Amino acid sequence: MMVEPNDSIPLVRKDSATIDTIPLFYKDQFIPGDSIKWTSLGHQPSGFDGTPMPYRLRTDDGITGLLLFCFILTAYVFANGKKVLMEQCKNLFNRKEQTDVFSRTTSSDFRYRIILQLQTCILMGIIIFDYFHGHSPSFFEHNPVYLILGVYIGICILYYVIKWIIYAFIGWIFFDKNVTTSWLESYSTIIHYLGFCFFPLTLLMIYFDLSTSIILSIGLILVILAKIVMFYKCLQFFFNNMYGVLYLIVYFCALEILPCFLLVQGLLQTNIILQIKL
Repeated sequence: MMVEPNDSIPLVRKDSATIDTIPLFYKDQFIPGDSIKWTSLGHQPSGFDGTPMPYRLRTDDGITGLLLFCFILTAYVFANGKKVLMEQCKNLFNRKEQTDVFSRTTSSDFRYRIILQLQTCILMGIIIFDYFHGHSPSFFEHNPVYLILGVYIGICILYYVIKWIIYAFIGWIFFDKNVTTSWLESYSTIIHYLGFCFFPLTLLMIYFDLSTSIILSIGLILVILAKIVMFYKCLQFFFNNMYGVLYLIVYFCALEILPCFLLVQGLLQTNIILQIKL
């Protein structure tokens, strides 16, 4: 056996031919054509399959983008329509209705109204999405979450649009135009401020893992307070005497309480339809 002075790799002489042991070593240790399979080098794959991370709203770029979009909308309205918001808040607790409709309603006021109502519907859709995701996470992991979230937001938008149309139609039939317009503006203001309250609640829910029970409790309290203010405005605008209290109860139950139950049932049926179709 011959050994080169500066080489630690031995050479084997066999049948008067010098054979380098390195090619033979690799030829014996590796399976030809497959560099992944190892035999005796001790490099066998080890460990175990990792557990996939569950879907979380905080890691979803789409949810973060929606929240950023809502923040931009709120900042835009506060920067350009602060006076409008203050005037709406004063009119909300003002017992005297304004008779000059054209002096108080402008195109910018209507634009701010639409923006804030859109923000409220987006935040409600996110809260509903988080609630159903907490109860059935497997359904959301195997289906397009953005489609489901868009359906929830669309249902919230449709809910308020239908209510707006019903209020306008009933006011057109039974009440004065100015009274109906005052009620619709007060109703919009209540929805706006409800959306303002939902925004920090949504942030706490997503980024601080606020429990679902606490979210539902706070959200229910906010909705009840909003309904109380609506009840007060209905009493102020439409039924300002003792004989109108009975009509007010029927009116309020038919247009405020019953639609909430219909909304919940509509969401549950929508989930069933999505599970079947998707």
